[in-house]
Amino acid sequence: HLQTIVPYAGFSLIRAFIFNILEFYSNMLKRIDLTRDYKKHEDEYLAAIKACCEETAFSGGKYADKFDKEFADFLGVKYVQGLNNGTSALHCALAALGVGEGDEVIVPANTYIASAWGVTYTGATPVFVDCTADTWEIDPDRIEEKITDKTKAIVGVHLYGQPFDFPRVKEIADKHGLYIVEDCAQAHGAKVEGKMVGTLGDIGCFSFYPGKNLYAFGEGGAVSTNNAEYDHYMNVMKNQGCEVRYYHKMIGYNYRLEGIQGAVLSVSLKYLPEWTKRRQEIGRRYMAEIKNPKFTLQAHPDNTEPVFHLFEVQVEGDPEKFLEYMKAQDIECNRHYPVPCHLQEAYADLGYHKGDCPNAERLAEHCATLPLFPEMTDEEVQRVIDAVNAY
Repeated sequence: HLQTIVPYAGFSLIRAFIFNILEFYSNMLKRIDLTRDYKKHEDEYLAAIKACCEETAFSGGKYADKFDKEFADFLGVKYVQGLNNGTSALHCALAALGVGEGDEVIVPANTYIASAWGVTYTGATPVFVDCTADTWEIDPDRIEEKITDKTKAIVGVHLYGQPFDFPRVKEIADKHGLYIVEDCAQAHGAKVEGKMVGTLGDIGCFSFYPGKNLYAFGEGGAVSTNNAEYDHYMNVMKNQGCEVRYYHKMIGYNYRLEGIQGAVLSVSLKYLPEWTKRRQEIGRRYMAEIKNPKFTLQAHPDNTEPVFHLFEVQVEGDPEKFLEYMKAQDIECNRHYPVPCHLQEAYADLGYHKGDCPNAERLAEHCATLPLFPEMTDEEVQRVIDAVNAY
């Protein structure tokens, strides 16, 4: 059709330009490529969606409930409540623990902002704590100095798939009578001293956002607990405050997991152990074979089993130059959390300043994320290693 509009020579140039673009992107190794998993398991995913559609079990219902049971069995907990996303999970968890206006909750400065939103939604105030210089997780040595008589809970985040130092945080929480909420949004299947994250604190919170180690075809989340009272509260809260339809015993929210997402997650959950094993193989290769002194890698203590959701590095100098360099090698990298929570404009009223959380700030200023997903080939992993070492 273009040939009827433009001269043939012009059409040839346009065609060549389009082909060049397609060729460029076909050679580009993406930071994460979800199409590979979808194509591999397409028939299973579509069959699960079709079954859900045939029963019109769209909002909560049979397939969402089925996934809740399967995920509880996977974690080894009594209760899981599927939700519409991981941010809602944090809100429900803190509300179930009675956190509200006038309370304070400890939150790491180095995390995705949703870890703090859950606190704010309850009316409480997030109190940001720096990360360690090596694991980049919340620093237990900095927690106690931030505890006041208003502190009610600690949100610990298993960031990048690396568990935070739960034993030490638990010791501090017990000493001061505080709850612990685990933000496991990036750590499905990770372990601390052989125990699965999401089973350690009072309540665990998960996200199934596309790209997570366990992901839905849209939004999704869950809370996990062994406490029947918390589970009941969160079930009522997510269902518009109802135990019986149209009878609202509390201020509720529409936080239900969609049935289609539950059906998709039931398929994905079968492959999570396989995906986790491959993520760990790739992550360990990066740890062992990236030798360039311009990069600082995250530490992984021996008592933990990380699941390498993101492979984050600190780059000496300007990380944007590194991203451009990797792009020239046909390797897509990006940056996660270039502004730490305490310096976000949304929390300017809390009065934090640059220098308050120096480790988190340094990581934010120098962060870069390398490609890592289960379907990467060994050759692609080697491409990344060689390119980083040559930088």
